Amino acid sequence: MPPRRQPTARQERLGAELRKLRDAAGLKATEAASLLGVNSVQMSQIESGIAGVSEERLRRLAAHYACPDQELVSALVAMATDRARGWWEEYRGLLPHSFLDLSELEHYAEFRWDVDFLHVPGLLQTEDYARALFSYVKHQSSEIEVERRVEHRMRRRGIIEGSAPIPYEVVIHEAALRIRVGGRAAMRAQLMRILDLADADHVTVRVIPFDVEDFAGAGSAMVYAGGSVPKLDTVVRDAPNGTVFVNAEAQLDHYRALFRRLEAVALGPERAIDFIHKLAKEL
Repeated sequence: MPPRRQPTARQERLGAELRKLRDAAGLKATEAASLLGVNSVQMSQIESGIAGVSEERLRRLAAHYACPDQELVSALVAMATDRARGWWEEYRGLLPHSFLDLSELEHYAEFRWDVDFLHVPGLLQTEDYARALFSYVKHQSSEIEVERRVEHRMRRRGIIEGSAPIPYEVVIHEAALRIRVGGRAAMRAQLMRILDLADADHVTVRVIPFDVEDFAGAGSAMVYAGGSVPKLDTVVRDAPNGTVFVNAEAQLDHYRALFRRLEAVALGPERAIDFIHKLAKEL
C-alpha cells in the first residue's frame, strides 16, 4: 500500500496499537519487520499510520506477539480493512484536520460521553447557537468558512439523531446553560432543543448547578468516545495548540473515573430537565 501523506487519527491509532502489542511482546521494530518481510522503514510507516496493513499481515503480527485478546485483534482488523470514505471527507482541505478526525471517531463510536462547562456540547447545538459561537471565536473568518463549520457540526449530529443513534450521556455545567450565546432568543431555542433531545431513550442529560457542594471542575471540556472494545476508547480534549486525542490506558481509566465523579455530583436526568425548563422560562 502506498504511504499516506497525512494519516487520520484513526489510522494513527491503529499503528499505535500495533506498536503497543509489539512492545508488550518485547520485540524490536526490526524483528517485527522481518516477520512481515519488510524493512524497518516500512514497519515504522505501519506503526505511525503512514502505511496501511492487510488483515493477513495484522493477524500474523498478532500471532507472533502472542496477543491473547482476540476481541482486540478483531477490532484492529476492522480498523485496518475498512476502506469506506465517510461524509466528512467532503470537507478535507476545507476544514482543519481535527474536525475530520473527530467526525470519523464519532462515526465508529459505540457510545459517547460529553462534559462541558462554558458551552453547550456540539452535538446538542442548534444552527443559530453554533453560528454565533463560530462567528465570535473566529471573528476574522469569512462568512463562507463559518457556514462550512456550522454545516459540518450539524451533520455530526447524525450519530444521536440518525436511524441508528448511539447511547449519549452529557454533563453540562449551569454556566454553559446561562451564557447567552447568540442572544436571549437563540439561547431559549437552544435550551428547548436540549429538552427535546433529552426525551430520547438513548440520550441522558445531567446538569451541575452553581450551588453544588464539593465540586472543583474537570479542567476543561471532555469528549469520551467508546470504541468497539474498551482498549480502543478515546478521549478528546482541547489544548492551547489544538485538539488532543488521548488513548493511553492509564489516562482512559482516569477519564472514566472523572466522568463518573462528575455524574455523581450532577443533578439526575429528571431534575436536570426541570432545571433547564426553569432556565428557559427565565429567558
